[in-house]
Amino acid sequence: MNIDLVRQKIESNLNKKVIVTVYGLRNKINRYEGTLYKTYPNIFSIIYEGVEKSFSYNDYITGDIKIKFI
Repeated sequence: MNIDLVRQKIESNLNKKVIVTVYGLRNKINRYEGTLYKTYPNIFSIIYEGVEKSFSYNDYITGDIKIKFI
């Protein structure tokens, strides 16, 4: 899986609902349910409870985050 395929997949789902699961240190897991807002060359952002949260495509490729399209 390369970054261009991930970017295309995310760009094709702009303005749709998503759940982003972030796997952090010490087995901490955060879930954000929001709307896919914008894409940039290296990151994408969602609107979560009125706040913009950004994530990198590389985090998705390495498995640090998971994206579920609703």
